[in-house]
Amino acid sequence: MNFIAIGDTTVDEFIRLKEADVSCQINAEECTISMKWGDKIPYEFSVLVPGVGNAANAAVAAARLGLSSGFVSNVGNDRYGEEILAMFKREGVDTAHIQVNDGIPTNHHYVLWYEAERTILIRHEAYPYVIPEGFTPPEWIYLSSAGENSEQFHLDLAAWLKEHPETKLAFQPGTFQMSMGKEKLAALYRETELVACNKEEAERILELGETAIKVLLEKMHALGPKIVLITDGPNGAYASDGSSMFKVPMYPDPKPPLDRTGAGDATTSTVVAALALGKPLHEALLWGPVNSMAVVQEVGAQKGLLSREKLEALLAEAPADYKVTTL
Repeated sequence: MNFIAIGDTTVDEFIRLKEADVSCQINAEECTISMKWGDKIPYEFSVLVPGVGNAANAAVAAARLGLSSGFVSNVGNDRYGEEILAMFKREGVDTAHIQVNDGIPTNHHYVLWYEAERTILIRHEAYPYVIPEGFTPPEWIYLSSAGENSEQFHLDLAAWLKEHPETKLAFQPGTFQMSMGKEKLAALYRETELVACNKEEAERILELGETAIKVLLEKMHALGPKIVLITDGPNGAYASDGSSMFKVPMYPDPKPPLDRTGAGDATTSTVVAALALGKPLHEALLWGPVNSMAVVQEVGAQKGLLSREKLEALLAEAPADYKVTTL
């Protein structure tokens, strides 16, 4: 197996809002959304999207790009769990290590969607997190969001990786993994090949305020990973391999984004997939924003994910200024 993603999966229920007020600080940062309290608020429509989540999105992205992809996760023994398993099988993602749990429901998140942005109401069920018995070491593991009770699993995985140097770890910390703190996850960071997050998440992981990208790259490296990837929304993405720092811009949108859910996941997972396919880092960086552009043109984090053929066709027709530069 080339690529195994590990993390929680969920059904995302998108609720397209009609009426809301958005307030932001200067430069469109620190935005909040408000609605009238104690009222009946109309919405346009809702859409249920099964089998999503950071790691789940990565598993699908890798499969569509031609990798042999599998997923280690948990679902409930319920209708949503069945829909998730069926979705992964349709995508060609191996489901042998997705545990079906009696008495624990499938994760269900609610996405409040207004214009192109969204706020997600999340709840991670208390699943048993274990390294599956008979787990064959893949070339890459892609680890992302897991629940609050997964601390021991992360320590176990760090020990497992130390014993299996043939497997490279890509780590995209989720909400609760960031809450654990870098000290508790120190052993895992040391075993990480590539760590990925957005700029605000890097500042949170490092317990810093507003910090320059170059400094963030250096300080994330100091945690132990060989490669650091930091996305920064419309400013593009940045990466470092310890000797060089790179920047790649956004791939131009053909039309205004419909929904930004999964944009960061698409960039990160596609860069990792390109590395797994043997691409050097500077070339892999060009792949990520192409898939991110495609994802934001659709509802949800997976519908827009590209095949390798389509992604390479878009790369071939990229504008001249779409290129990797050094910092």
